[in-house]
Amino acid sequence: MDDVGLDELEGHLDDEVANEGSGRHLTFQLAGQVYGIELRRVREIVRAQRATPVPDVPDYVLGVMNLRGTVVPVVDARRRMGIQAREADERTCVIVCSYEGEGVGVVVDTVCDVIDVDEADVVEARSEVSTRNAMIRGLVRTTAGVRILLCLDRLLERQARSDESVAA
Repeated sequence: MDDVGLDELEGHLDDEVANEGSGRHLTFQLAGQVYGIELRRVREIVRAQRATPVPDVPDYVLGVMNLRGTVVPVVDARRRMGIQAREADERTCVIVCSYEGEGVGVVVDTVCDVIDVDEADVVEARSEVSTRNAMIRGLVRTTAGVRILLCLDRLLERQARSDESVAA
């Protein structure tokens, strides 16, 4: 599958959001693997920009960015999923998603396309995969190959800090 240009995809995203359906997913790459998230949760896609670091956050939270006057937290999807981090390049994007009523930026290697997914075609990840990575909602076969569908809520939820669980 060829990646589409960011400008082209942003226009496509506007059209898709206007006709949104629960089966549409935005696909993106991390370390060569293609993942998908529900399109209805995507607010916009922006070019990667430097995040302002914030103290006392998990290592996968890069900080915050200013998005037209709104402060948006930024999560590195690679780090969050246990994939080795890499430097941003010209293809790196931030997918701004809705999470708990707010915008959260998710940094990905590149954005690919919007695909239609029939929920009947989504295969549950095998138990040994899903227990190790609860962020995986399921797998779907497309003409371009298998896509891993992620649960955005699990991807973005903050894990309880170990020092919060220790009784005083």
